[in-house]
Amino acid sequence: MTAMTGPATPPSAPTDPLLEIYLERRANLVRFFAARSGSRVVAEDLAQELYVKLATRDLAVTAENPVALIYRIATNVMLDRVRGEARATARDAAWRRLAHASVGDEDVAEDIPADEAVASRQRLRQLVEAVAELPPQMQRAFRLHKLEGRTHAETAQVMGLSVKSVEKHISAALKALTARLGR
Repeated sequence: MTAMTGPATPPSAPTDPLLEIYLERRANLVRFFAARSGSRVVAEDLAQELYVKLATRDLAVTAENPVALIYRIATNVMLDRVRGEARATARDAAWRRLAHASVGDEDVAEDIPADEAVASRQRLRQLVEAVAELPPQMQRAFRLHKLEGRTHAETAQVMGLSVKSVEKHISAALKALTARLGR
C-alpha cells in the first residue's frame, strides 16, 4: 500500500481575465440586462448567454478595455435575442395567415382532430335517433324551434297550437333528450 503524502492539488486552470471580470460584475450585468429588457428572468437568461459567449470565445481575443468588451458583447447578445424574437414572431404570424382562418382577432381552426370529428358524428347520430323517437307533436315542435330556429310564436302558428302548448312540447322534448343522451 502506498500512503498519500498530502492533499491532491487540482491542475492549475488557465485564468481568463474576461471571465474573471464577468464574475466580478455579474450582478451589474444582470441589472444592465433587466433595465433594457424589463424582466429579471430575461436578464438572468441573457447573463447566462453572455457567460457562454465569453467562455467559448477564442482566448487569443483580447482587448485594451476588457470591461468595455464585455458590455459590447452583452449588447450584441441582447440584440441577437431581440432579432431572434422578431424573426419568430414574423414566422408565427406568417404561419397563422397561411394555416388558419380568422374571425376578428381570433384564430378559427379549419380542421378538427379526427377523434373529435368521430365523436361529434356519434353524438349527432344519437341526437337524430332520439329526436326520431319523440312523439310526433313534440318532435315537430322541437324541429321547428331548435333545428329551424323559429320562435315559439312562429312554431305555434305553423303547428296551429297555442304558444303555451309549444313551450310545453319543447320543454318535454328537452327533458326526454337530456334523459336519453345524458346531457
